[in-house]
Amino acid sequence: GTSMKRSSIRLQYNAPVTLTFFFLSLASLVLGYLTNNWTTSHLFSVYRSSMTDPLFYVRLFGHVLGHGGWNHFINNMLLFLVVAPPLEEDTEAEHSKRYPYAALVSGILQCVLFPTSALLGASGIVFMLIMLSSLAGSKNGGIPITFILVGVLYLSQQVYSIFFIQDNVANFMHIVGGICGTAFGFAVRKR
Repeated sequence: GTSMKRSSIRLQYNAPVTLTFFFLSLASLVLGYLTNNWTTSHLFSVYRSSMTDPLFYVRLFGHVLGHGGWNHFINNMLLFLVVAPPLEEDTEAEHSKRYPYAALVSGILQCVLFPTSALLGASGIVFMLIMLSSLAGSKNGGIPITFILVGVLYLSQQVYSIFFIQDNVANFMHIVGGICGTAFGFAVRKR
């Protein structure tokens, strides 16, 4: 008889940090639906509140996992799933250690600069990764032209949106994410 080799499809958890962040964000979205948005507003959005409230500190970091609905989640996660895995593979998850810093910076700035509104979503992290990835291709110490183009296009879009489009998008926090990504990118390059 002849033996036939059966091929099997094996799923690979190829980018553990990226996929874990994705599934935590998905879980927070589902929890929001199941709790009539209680978890979204009390755990996964950041806003100025009493510093004696223990959930305030959870929100400072947890807001990057929260999303206002499926469209918000899908728009952030599509970009995140494209940009994050190559960076994770290239830098052995070095960039992912920056997620809590970016979350903390954007959370504190939200509370200080915008005391009457709440912030949630992974867009700051996504734009941090976009700026990091546009710096990733440069090995000789020069500033890549792609980095300049991404920065100019991205900043001009965010500034335009701040002044001319009233859509409840936290454009300032996107800029903060981009600045964090730029700073982290140059710090990694110096090392």
